[in-house]
Amino acid sequence: MIEDYFGRRILVPIVDMPKTLPAKIKVLPTMKVAKSTIICQRCGARISLSAAALPNHEFYCPICLNLGRVDTLSKFYHVAEPNQFCPPYPQLIWQGQLSLLQEQVAKEVQVSMCHHERRLIWAVTGAGKTEMMFKGLAERLQQGERIAWASPRVDVCLEIYPRLKKAFKNCEIALLYGKAQEPYHYRQLTVCTTHQLLRFYHAFDNLIIDEVDAFPFATNPQLYFAAQNAVKPDGGMTFLTATPGKALLQSVKRGQLQVSYLPLRYHGHLLPVPRVELTLNWRLQLQKGHLPPKVRQTLQHELATGQRFLLFVPHVKDLPAVKLALHNDLETMDFATVYASDPKRLEKVQAMRDQKYFFWLRRQFWNAALRFQKLMS
Repeated sequence: MIEDYFGRRILVPIVDMPKTLPAKIKVLPTMKVAKSTIICQRCGARISLSAAALPNHEFYCPICLNLGRVDTLSKFYHVAEPNQFCPPYPQLIWQGQLSLLQEQVAKEVQVSMCHHERRLIWAVTGAGKTEMMFKGLAERLQQGERIAWASPRVDVCLEIYPRLKKAFKNCEIALLYGKAQEPYHYRQLTVCTTHQLLRFYHAFDNLIIDEVDAFPFATNPQLYFAAQNAVKPDGGMTFLTATPGKALLQSVKRGQLQVSYLPLRYHGHLLPVPRVELTLNWRLQLQKGHLPPKVRQTLQHELATGQRFLLFVPHVKDLPAVKLALHNDLETMDFATVYASDPKRLEKVQAMRDQKYFFWLRRQFWNAALRFQKLMS
């Protein structure tokens, strides 16, 4: 269908290209070949000819290979984004109330999205960043704009998608991530991982990037290149984060990025301050099949109060020992272990959202023995 090409670049082998194409379809190069390097037109990577070589003086990009091989044996099919959407446009039916500070940020977002500006929403965890986007998002959708809500993390996409479905009426949403079961469909609103932005080209009037500080987006120039390409030349971008990195703050300082700052959560209370308690020889205690006393007492208290929480360990290899100790020391079995490459990760995350578990036991990058964080509502 011609809609599949709207605002996208679809790889087509040169040998499969027909002699004549519909007038709307443009054929674009997949890469630029210079004297010593090739430049991938999908991810922007610059690679030496020797690292990108194929037989017969052909070349490919090894950087974005997981999305399908881009090479000089193929071309991109592309149709300029027509914003082919018809009324009734999606309508905001969310009935929640914003605080005065949230309302101020929401108005700034509305103006920013209307003028297709670039804005950083710097707000603490639990400040209601998603809800503060609703009015600006609703206004732009009513104007027939095409919008994407992207995040580096699949978990965030799977959380945002049902919230947007619930908040907007007459809104069909495309959900795109690596293991998605549904095929691609042309939609006015798209929720996707930032890797999926590599498939788009000048598609969106406004792009929202949630948790812009998260891995891998924050450290991957190819994903930032993809985000820049996915937006129309006159499109707007909104970055959401509780912890902006140095590059974003420098952009704010240089006046290249507007900023809305909210240091409080919706109820006005400050974030809890972590308390550090030293626990010696905790691995030795785990080898005996039990939790360190301080950890056991803390968890028992949280379970008694009905508080759901996360329990972090330093390494994946620690999960089995901690899981056994939890079985031995706690009365509940309603928990699950999870880590980044866990084959059942998405199902476990959804089960936690559905409150089928009291807590998760998961690996974290932090260099600490055991860390524990309440899930704040």
